[in-house]
Amino acid sequence: MKYILVTGGVISGVGKGVIASSFGTILKSCGIQVTSIKIDPYINIDAGTFSPYEHGEVYVLDDGGEVDLDLGNYERFLDVTLHKDNNITTGKIYQSVITKERKGDYLGKTVQVVPHITDAIQEWVERVANQSVSQDGAKPQVCIVELGGTIGDIEGMPFVEAFRQFQFRVKRENFCCAHVSLVPQPRSTGEAKTKPTQSSVRELRGLGLSPDLVVCRSEKPINQDVKDKISNFCHVPPEQVVCIHDLSSIYRVPVLMEKQGMVEFFVERLQLNVQMPRPRKLINKWRDLADRVDSLRRDVKISLVGKYTKLEDSYASVTKALQHAAIDVGYNLKISYIEAADLEDSTNHSNPVQYHEAWQQLCKSDGVIVPGGFGKRGMEGKLAACAWCRKTKKPFLGVCLGLQAAVIEFSRNILKLENANSTEIDPETKHPVVIDMPEHTQGDMGGTMRLGKRKTIFCDKPQFTSKIRQLYSNKEYIEERHRHRYEVNKDYVEQLEAAGLKFVGTDEVGERMEILELEDHPYYVATQYHPEYLSRPLKPSPPFLGLILASVGRLNTFLTKGCKLSPRESDNDSDYIDSDMESNASKITNGDEVKSSEGQSASSSE
Repeated sequence: MKYILVTGGVISGVGKGVIASSFGTILKSCGIQVTSIKIDPYINIDAGTFSPYEHGEVYVLDDGGEVDLDLGNYERFLDVTLHKDNNITTGKIYQSVITKERKGDYLGKTVQVVPHITDAIQEWVERVANQSVSQDGAKPQVCIVELGGTIGDIEGMPFVEAFRQFQFRVKRENFCCAHVSLVPQPRSTGEAKTKPTQSSVRELRGLGLSPDLVVCRSEKPINQDVKDKISNFCHVPPEQVVCIHDLSSIYRVPVLMEKQGMVEFFVERLQLNVQMPRPRKLINKWRDLADRVDSLRRDVKISLVGKYTKLEDSYASVTKALQHAAIDVGYNLKISYIEAADLEDSTNHSNPVQYHEAWQQLCKSDGVIVPGGFGKRGMEGKLAACAWCRKTKKPFLGVCLGLQAAVIEFSRNILKLENANSTEIDPETKHPVVIDMPEHTQGDMGGTMRLGKRKTIFCDKPQFTSKIRQLYSNKEYIEERHRHRYEVNKDYVEQLEAAGLKFVGTDEVGERMEILELEDHPYYVATQYHPEYLSRPLKPSPPFLGLILASVGRLNTFLTKGCKLSPRESDNDSDYIDSDMESNASKITNGDEVKSSEGQSASSSE
């Protein structure tokens, strides 16, 4: 097993995750099996109890592991299926050591950070590195380990010491260290400053790890003189100083690395068995993808109505899934992040300018997505967005809480169930159309939801053709990842379906409603699962692809052509715009109350 350790210096959030993922991508282009491990030095057992404002979104794996969003980067770049043990935290390590101590495994010895904690880290890395993450069950050949945080953080010290020992445990030819550092370029001088990188590398070497690669992150490309200076002061050859400047898209990072000779470096440094000339099919796909992203000229505007919009990383996977779909259709994605609470009538009273601006943003969009979330705040705003999309025939996708919001809104305004709600929002509601799942809410916090990959069975509905099922290639069932503890109340399903809200997908026993679709609407779809977790750059998620296609008026054409996209090189959309979208774009269903672009009520008799 070969190991590549990726560390970071100067600042956090310097881009270690994308760098680590790109290392794996270029190695996979040579036919090498790759796996990844993310180390987070915080004491939490997992990321499940974090606020999205702390570390961004919580990413969910097939086995139900709630992990750091960087594992999403690994899965998307490498197209692998990781496990919860691929995310190591200080909490997990200490918990395992304390459990052993309580069982008497240390035979009365004094349990210390060195050697017991550091040994536990090394054993964990070795064990997980040998687990298959590919569909064919092949054993990985290279494990890329990303150490979160910044060198010098007190939380990360045990992990740095563990890898100082680990390099001797696995031998030099099997271990490589890449240090990612920021090279700032102050506007006042325009000169690249190397001192922060020198200090960071000096600290890393002082802790016993000498980097084989120094990856310089900068706003603009750095010249050879700067590379030579970093080489001279950081004890690495000039060709092992790599510059990754800000690029037009992250898909260019593996291409740039390959161009700078990273494959040749890893093959020689880690003594990898790679045939020459090596296959280039995969890296060419990434190059084509990056070129396609840069050549997109037409925009599609999607409004994301969420609760954590102050930090865009809170919806990282949703954003990526939308991008994958938009690129595949040939459009440049423009996302508007709308705070759900700003759409509520209470905001109109407290801050009318904010309220009107939010509604104006929503009305300008081509499509709307309402993603997952927890708690009461902003729920009425999400319901308002669902109602507006339903009435104006605006393409809509709801995810997790978005499905529940669509059900609540429909129950209130179509079924006339007064104050219908979720028991999460109002435990005393007379019409609990969304209820909790008691079997998934027992015990301590963390891992108490319905988590991980579950099967969804498609249901045939009389005189109704499901668009979402066609997008899934008319499969009998699908498997997607879940993260929720509330579900649609089965007692109300018959009423909802009779009024036109069709539940076209359920769990295996038909108890849990997984997918809903509104009849007589261009695209009004919601899923209880999170389809964004399985979206890939070269294979977009079907619900997101449907939203983008409907938003640009090409969904019906796509479906009638057997789910095949029209040629991307055509700049004339007039041949592909769906006729029903053209008519719906300029009309509003008679008799419905809708919000105008200023957010005020229009005609009403619903």
